[in-house]
Amino acid sequence: MILKQMTDPAQPRGRTPREKVEELEAGKPIGRIELVVLRRYPRRLVNSKSYTGPLAAACGRDETGLVGIVLWGDDVAKVRTGDIIRIEDGWCRRRDGELIVSTGRSGRLTIIDR
Repeated sequence: MILKQMTDPAQPRGRTPREKVEELEAGKPIGRIELVVLRRYPRRLVNSKSYTGPLAAACGRDETGLVGIVLWGDDVAKVRTGDIIRIEDGWCRRRDGELIVSTGRSGRLTIIDR
């Protein structure tokens, strides 16, 4: 049922087409992906030269597969297990052999449904 809600039969004009997990490639940007958050791991604080603030890992899926998610800043507090989220203008990387997605610095995360 939840995955059916993510289908996009009428693509709004001007919107980036929805990518699927099976189409992701490490090192390439993400235009738009929608995922069901299966699990959100505990928040931790990071203090590095490139980022200082809260960070949390999560796991998500769409109808084609599973992917890791990195949540930054305010997104850490607002995303919960079971949420359907949309990541736009994000990135995809490979860590320990698995694909992970994130908004990075310039992307945005939207909660579509709870």
